[in-house]
Amino acid sequence: MPVTIRPATVDDIAEITQIYNQAGVGTTASYDLAPVTVAERTEWFEAKQRRNFPTLVAVDDGQTVGFASYGTFREKAGYDYTVEHSVYVRDGHRASGVGRMLMSALIDHARGHGVHVMVGALDGSNEASVAFHLSLGFVEVARMPEVGRKFGRWLDLVLVQLTFEGPDPA
Repeated sequence: MPVTIRPATVDDIAEITQIYNQAGVGTTASYDLAPVTVAERTEWFEAKQRRNFPTLVAVDDGQTVGFASYGTFREKAGYDYTVEHSVYVRDGHRASGVGRMLMSALIDHARGHGVHVMVGALDGSNEASVAFHLSLGFVEVARMPEVGRKFGRWLDLVLVQLTFEGPDPA
């Protein structure tokens, strides 16, 4: 059965939490230092729902194997057309095309919902993630040395962005 991409539901939150804790908290893909709870991920999910931001899941043979979402870049109104995204894939499913499927669907959603710029904040040592984003059309716009700390070492943050062409909003 092929991998399916669909909008996440409340029923997906436990698996989303599991994936985030393994792929995000357990690595430098996120600078969170402690695992999140299902209750915290539920609040995160509900906040995205209230703002009409998408959360998508990739399902393979009934198991959630990845998720992607975007949300507010910064809280000032002047940034309303810019979003920050995240994508996480379960261990054992990376480099299988799941991340590309999720990001393609997320990019299509953004393009269709008036987003002008999509930003990604990546760990500078994760060369695979940087290359992945560049292959999707993102460009590196900033490299911030030693702004994060995790696993006993300083981490460089790389900001990438994808700009959508289109009419200027009124």
